[in-house]
Order: sequence, then structure tokens, then C-alpha cells
Amino acid sequence: MKLFYIYTMLKLNINNETARLRAVILGTAESNGPTPSVEDCYDPKSVEHVLAGTYPLEADMVLEMDAVAAVFKKYDVQVFRPKVIQNCNQIFSRDIAFVIDDKIIRANILPDREPEVEAIRYVWDQVARENRIILPEECHVEGGDVMPWNDYIFIGTYSGEDYPEIITARTNMDAVIAIQELFPDKIVKSFELRKSNTIAKDNALHLDCCFQPIGKGKAIIHKNGFLVEREYEWLVNFFGKENVFEITKDEMYNMNSNIFSISEEVVISERSFTRLNTWLRDQGFTVEEVPYSEISKQEGLLRCSTMPLIRD
Repeated sequence: MKLFYIYTMLKLNINNETARLRAVILGTAESNGPTPSVEDCYDPKSVEHVLAGTYPLEADMVLEMDAVAAVFKKYDVQVFRPKVIQNCNQIFSRDIAFVIDDKIIRANILPDREPEVEAIRYVWDQVARENRIILPEECHVEGGDVMPWNDYIFIGTYSGEDYPEIITARTNMDAVIAIQELFPDKIVKSFELRKSNTIAKDNALHLDCCFQPIGKGKAIIHKNGFLVEREYEWLVNFFGKENVFEITKDEMYNMNSNIFSISEEVVISERSFTRLNTWLRDQGFTVEEVPYSEISKQEGLLRCSTMPLIRD
């Protein structure tokens, strides 16, 4: 007797950062592994905490991610989690892939992180084959640098001659060009980001570390995260100065721009972001506060650890 298996295919749909979320990949902190050596860190903030003896503990990060999962459950969002790999940091699911329209695009990430991609293959395989995109090898890109915004795709990049030596430079112009070719009906707008291998407060690891659009036509931004002032000014003019919340260098360091939208009216934010959360509520947002300060020690926060699949 032949057996027939019916697989439910995922109909991806991501056009912006704020439409009502229906399905998402949330990373996992389970079996995160021991504190890394300085040589094995990918960013200067992690190095700081390794040297200071304050690198986050797995148990604390599991609790933080559980708090986010509980918020998703409250709002009836379907949540996928990576398959757990022993002793592997799988928190930042945004790094490994991203969705634009009905296509999932595999990120060309640091070679050591290839196992993380395999851990979400079961999700990848639920997408129609023609909508699974693997960019050419020379296209370096991570999802934290890519923001679909209706008719636009905003992309953070770095094109300095020292790109090969800058471990915090994750998205290159080859990827920007490739994404423009994939989505010819979109306007791809790239932004040169400030990078530092050694000073966390001078490093915008991804675009979402210094900028993020949120609902109601608002945005969060940090001027010094941008290498080219006119590109920062373009964003401020695009959203309107009255709609932009400017964060300080310390607030950028603590990842204030890296919150996450469930809808136009609802955001998840770190509970210690007092100034930001007060402003959000004043603008009419519902703010779901969660503890996430331990995870932030790795230079990532809520947007970094979530990869939306379907929004209305």
C-alpha cells in the first residue's frame, strides 16, 4: 500500500514591518553553549561582556525568549522555532533568512553559522520551490540589514575598501544590487552604516541597530549609526521629523531601535526602555514590555531574534 503525505505549504507575505503578524520564526536560546572566547565573538559588544565576565547565561536568555513567545501566543501568532543544535547560538533568526513579498531569501552569513540555516530547513521546505531564493556567493547579506517598507526596500550596507577586514560589515553592495534585480517593482534604498570591530557604541551592526520604522507612520533612528549624513536626513524627511524618535548613542548601544511590531498599534519592547516606551504610549501604541537585557549583550534584541513569515 502506498502512503501519501500532505504537506501544508506556507504562503509567505511580508510587505512591511508593521502589518498584523500571523507567523514568525523565533530563535532559541536552548543549548546555547558555553561563554565564547574573545576570538570566537562576532561583534564588539559580545567581546565587552566576555572580558567583563558578564556574558549572558543560557537560563536567563531562555526565560527572556519565553516571555516573547508568551506575547506571540497572546496575539494568536503562529510561532516556529529552530531545531535545537547542541552548543550552538541560535538566538538571532533574523540573520539567517528574511522574507520579502512571497519569497524567502537565504542569507549568506558567516561560514561558522551554516548549521543555523539547516535548523530551519523544515520551514524552508514548506515554501514553494520557486519562492526559495539563494543569492550568488558574492552577495553578502543578513536579515537585520533588510527592511521591506511597502514600495521600498531599505538595506543597510558598507562599501569601504576595508570591508573584508570588518567583521561587523554583513551586507555588501553586491547583495543590494541582487535584491533590486529580484524585486524590480520596488525601490531599493541603501544606507552606509558606521562600523567598528572594537567599539560597540560606534558600531551599527545592522540597519535595525540604528533605525526601524514602526506603525502609525513613525520611526526610531540614531543619527550616528549612518556614515553619510544625507542618507540619515533622507529617512528623517521621508517619515517627517515630527514622526521620528531620535535615540542617543547609549540608547542605540542598548538596542532601543531593535523593538518588534506585531501590528500597526502593538509593539514588543524591552522593559527598561523607559523613555522610548513612554513616547510609544504617548503616540497611542500598546507596548508589550518584556525582559531582554541579557540577550542585548550580544548586540541584538527583539527584531534580531524574530523572522516574520506572514503579515496580513
